Amino acid sequence: MRGVVLDTNVFLWLLTGDERLGQRSRLLVTGSSPVYASSVCVLEVTIKEMFGRLRVPEPVTEAAQAAGLVELPFRAPHAAALAEFPELARQDPFDRMLLAQASSEGLALLTSDQALLGLGLEWVVDARE
Repeated sequence: MRGVVLDTNVFLWLLTGDERLGQRSRLLVTGSSPVYASSVCVLEVTIKEMFGRLRVPEPVTEAAQAAGLVELPFRAPHAAALAEFPELARQDPFDRMLLAQASSEGLALLTSDQALLGLGLEWVVDARE
């Protein structure tokens, strides 16, 4: 793997120091370079904030930069890679986009999402561990 991309909940856990982020995952984040915050995460957080479902104390892009995360833009090849996972067609679109990005870029995906972990892909890593 060439680095790690964070699922949105893991992104928030990292920014807030949430204890749900497991020890193994913390080591993966501190020992990997680069660690990516996808533009998909920013989109999801922004939408949830707009609907009042989430409160982030500071602008999410500034928090990501302060944490040393590298932005991973969502690009056309990532969109096309969604087709690699037809079994997820009815799952959360943000999760599907993050999975497609990780697959396209050769990155590990750090997540706690059971649908993604259930795929049995070695590069999809349980963030609670």
